Amino acid sequence: MPSPPLHGKSALVTGGARRIGRGIALALARAGADVAISYRNSQDAARQTAQEIEALGVRALAVECDVRSEASVIEAIAAVTGRFGRLDLLVNNAALFTFARLESLSLREWDAVFETNARGPFLAAREALPHLRAAQGRIVNIGSLGGIHGWPGHAHYCASKAALHLLTQSMAKAFAPSVSVNCVAPGWIEPENSAERDDQEAQRFAARTPMHRNGSVDDVAQAVLFFATGPSFITGQILAVDGGLGL
Repeated sequence: MPSPPLHGKSALVTGGARRIGRGIALALARAGADVAISYRNSQDAARQTAQEIEALGVRALAVECDVRSEASVIEAIAAVTGRFGRLDLLVNNAALFTFARLESLSLREWDAVFETNARGPFLAAREALPHLRAAQGRIVNIGSLGGIHGWPGHAHYCASKAALHLLTQSMAKAFAPSVSVNCVAPGWIEPENSAERDDQEAQRFAARTPMHRNGSVDDVAQAVLFFATGPSFITGQILAVDGGLGL
C-alpha cells in the first residue's frame, strides 16, 4: 500500500481549532502529515482538534499564538519546529470577519481586521520561511471571494483579503524557487455547527450559485490539499472555491 501523500511531513494551520481551520488540519492529518494548529482564544476546541488529529495516527500540537504579535509568532514557529523537527507546509487560515457599514467604520475596526488578516500571514510566513526553504515546502494562504469582489458591509475584510491575495503573489516571486505559495479563496461556506447557520441566508446564496449549493468546509480543505500535494511548479495562484458564485 502506498504511503499517504504527506507522510513524513509536518504542517502548521493557524486558527486551526475550529471551523475551516479544523477541517483543513484534519484533511492534512488524513493525508499523513503531522499537524500543529494555533489558537488565540479557543483552547478547549484546540485540544479537542489535536486529539482528533492524533486519532488519525499522526502527531499533533496545539500552540497558543496571537498572529498579530511578532513575538508570539516567533515562539509558535519555534514550538512547532521543536516538536516536529521540520516544517513543510504553512496554512495561513487565522482571520477576523466582522460587519460594519463603510460610512461609519472606525479606524479601530479597520486596524483590527488588517492586523489579523494581512499582518498575521506576513509574520507567519516570514518566520517560517527558513524552515520551509530547508524542506522545499509550501505556503497556502486562505483568502476570500471578498478579496476579489467587494462587499459593502465588509469593506475592511474585503480589502484585507485583497491585500492577502497580492501578498500571495509577492511571496510566490520572493520565495521561489524553493517555496511555492498559493491562495484558496472560499465563497459562501456552510458552517458545520448548525447553531452558526443562517438558513435563510444560506438558501439565498445557494440560489445564486451555478452549482446550486453552498460550499462545505471539506471543499476548502480539499483545495488546500491540492496545493499541498500537487505540482510545486504551481505558484502564485488564487483559487476561488465558490461554486461559480463569483462569475
